[in-house]
Amino acid sequence: MVARLLIARRRVVPVTHLVDDLWEEPPAGAVGAVQTFVADLRRILEPSRPPRAAPRLLVTTGPGYALLATDVDAWEFESLVTSDIPSALALWHGPAYADFAGSPWAAAERSRLAELRLQAVERLAAQHVSSGRAAEVVPDLDAHVTAHPWREEGWRLLALALYRSGRQADALSVLRQARSMLADQLGLDPGPQLRQLETDILAQDARLDSSGLWTRTAEVYDRTVAVGSRARLESTVGLLRTLALTGGLRAAQDHRVAAATAAEEFGDPALTARVIGAYDVPAIWTRSDDPVQAQQIVAAAEHTLAVLPDIPAARCRLLATVALEMRGTRSPRGPAAAFAAESLARSLGDPGLLAFALNARFMQSCTSAGLSLAATPSAPS
Repeated sequence: MVARLLIARRRVVPVTHLVDDLWEEPPAGAVGAVQTFVADLRRILEPSRPPRAAPRLLVTTGPGYALLATDVDAWEFESLVTSDIPSALALWHGPAYADFAGSPWAAAERSRLAELRLQAVERLAAQHVSSGRAAEVVPDLDAHVTAHPWREEGWRLLALALYRSGRQADALSVLRQARSMLADQLGLDPGPQLRQLETDILAQDARLDSSGLWTRTAEVYDRTVAVGSRARLESTVGLLRTLALTGGLRAAQDHRVAAATAAEEFGDPALTARVIGAYDVPAIWTRSDDPVQAQQIVAAAEHTLAVLPDIPAARCRLLATVALEMRGTRSPRGPAAAFAAESLARSLGDPGLLAFALNARFMQSCTSAGLSLAATPSAPS
């Protein structure tokens, strides 16, 4: 009964449900038996409770009972799994509610906790792989995929760990093993992440290393800079800029919109302008390779421009961002923003700003073949 009430997580379990869960074929006195169990549990849980005093842990509410427990390993595990994975995993001593494996009422909770644990194991392994400890985690990941062969993330992490340990052939062998297992047992092809990893390993793509730069640096920030802080946001954009310039452009772009969105939530236009405008990565292609993301960045920049105080440098960066992200769209807003950004940059005498703005002007000059920068139609904004 205790386990059944714990699984309810402090919610009321009607007596009729307890009867159905405790007996396959409830006897005639099942309700009375439940009441006796409850009375015995109350004496065990609160041995010093005075006679006729209201119970504080196992309480009667409406049609049933609720166990108002607070110190439960399963709950602590779930709390820690988002903040301290090693401590969370240290609480795991075997399958959740193992004594009730055959009980239908325990099945969903057992499955949920098991999935949380597997995700925690994989997240911890990913941290180790990204922090330069790939070789150390290979044996644990090997055991993980052996015990849970259907988890593609486990196979991906094992192959990546092997590759970063200098074992390219073993990494490819693991991916072939995963492909064979999925095909033979489930009739499925590997998912996109496994397929992409195989392609990247065969090409020895630099992203296999540069993507780890972001993760390793982010882990350091997790330990040193408070999540959600202004300092973290501004520093994050600096890291994204560096990552983009050192070969991790795709990884940097994947995090950019999230940083802009987080900045807007502070309600501080100057902060948002710094976060959006700090990503002054030179553009070389005349069209954005991610139009949806470009539209999101433009929308955030335009909204910030509308409410930004008189901060010329920040306004210049936002205008240059709008122009760069609107390249290839044939909208008059792009050239106008580029012209305004250049004018501001020249008036401020900042070489860095001017380079950013001129990159935007150049991108907006590529509207037709042979069109020169000087001939670009423009208007101030």
